[in-house]
Amino acid sequence: MKVVQLCGYKNSGKTTLITALIPQLKQHGIRTAVIKHDAHGFDMDHEGTDTYKFREAGAEGIAIASPGRTAVMRETELGLESLIPLYMDFDMVLVEGYKKMAYPKLVLLRGLEDMMLLDQVEEIRGIVVRPEMLKEPSALHEIQQRLAVPLVTWNDIEEITSMLLSI
Repeated sequence: MKVVQLCGYKNSGKTTLITALIPQLKQHGIRTAVIKHDAHGFDMDHEGTDTYKFREAGAEGIAIASPGRTAVMRETELGLESLIPLYMDFDMVLVEGYKKMAYPKLVLLRGLEDMMLLDQVEEIRGIVVRPEMLKEPSALHEIQQRLAVPLVTWNDIEEITSMLLSI
């Protein structure tokens, strides 16, 4: 199983890119799981459901399973190292976030203002930029001088898929 992180600042397009990559990977026969880190908190459960009632009653762990889907909820944050083993039967796990973890990464840059991210993460295997950045040759030159990794635009989904498959 391969684990690849997609890192970028908030609203950099990570989710959009991942949702475009999943069908491409599926065409290559790759079963893909996604782990997303949400630093702001989330709630998957809805008022009125049985699982919501269990949580409101004080349950700290809830699982619900049906013939086509299983969900496990815990009232604690699990680290990436605890989540990855849950998907050992998949071919690839795409991780959105967890910037500080040392897995191979594709870094998404919206513009020059995001360049500092290249100094904040390890294991960069590729850089994905917005097409507008191609109009800024000095920025691209700086990126290529700092890192000898492939640089592609967000709209080149096939090339990004190839990068993922080669990691």
